[in-house]
Amino acid sequence: MFGGSGAILFAKNPNREFEVFNDFNSDIVNLFRCVRDRPFAFIKEVGFFPLVSREEFTLLKNLLEHSEYDDSFIKEETDIAKRCLKAPDFEIVKNILESRASIYDVERAAAFYKIIRTSYGSGCKSFGGRTVNFHSCLEQIYSASCRLNGVIIENKDFEALIKQYDRPESFFYCDPPYYETEDCYEVGFSKENHQRLHDTLDNIKGKFLLSYNDCDYIRNLYDGYVIVETSRLNNLGQRYNAGGEFKELLIANYDVNELEEHSSKQLTLFDEGEFYEKDYIESFGYQRQNNHSFYVPKNFRNRV
Repeated sequence: MFGGSGAILFAKNPNREFEVFNDFNSDIVNLFRCVRDRPFAFIKEVGFFPLVSREEFTLLKNLLEHSEYDDSFIKEETDIAKRCLKAPDFEIVKNILESRASIYDVERAAAFYKIIRTSYGSGCKSFGGRTVNFHSCLEQIYSASCRLNGVIIENKDFEALIKQYDRPESFFYCDPPYYETEDCYEVGFSKENHQRLHDTLDNIKGKFLLSYNDCDYIRNLYDGYVIVETSRLNNLGQRYNAGGEFKELLIANYDVNELEEHSSKQLTLFDEGEFYEKDYIESFGYQRQNNHSFYVPKNFRNRV
């Protein structure tokens, strides 16, 4: 959900059942589909020329602004199918190929990838003033293609996707545009959408984990859920405020300590009698700033 760079997907082990990556930005989805299904064509296109100037950055930005898709590979596949298949089968394959022409634009995917890598803060809006050796990325791209094998890649509105895949055993990780920072994203996200996301998650059968910026509006909106305070380095602000951090919230409709609490533990002579009072949230990497950095409503276990 709101897949973005796919950092969470690539950091976790593949699910034995199935995984779904979704983003409403069609360029992100096209990029992931090309990396998954046409990795060698994508690698060839990415390595064609380096991006070393603002003028080349602008050229690629202009490329992304047109709405036409590169369907040259469809013609090649269609010609091969016509020679190898009988008429009835050929017509079926032809229709399938033509319907896929708009979702495998390698040229567009490569342009978008280069813009991400060379733009300021990966925001895709302005040239970051630095060069990137794309040849050094080729092995990483192929590894990403292998990881995406078997992953369902969707380009849907979050509400439609959640309702489609919601089951008691489903787990949704959502990283929506942060509240009042929506202008930083290519795809808009109104205040009504923040409310709609809450209402959608409030009625699911499965579990969700939601990441947001720490603000009063989001705290009030998700009052009654598990809320964990955490922080990360403010990457964009490091130039002006070295070590500066950005406060975030992790919000869930389940006990985030559940796995740790019910897993086997090895006792040692050095537990000092605190084993059963251990603050399991620390195992997730969150540092307590004070006594209120982890909230679990009193009636939480009864409402989930």
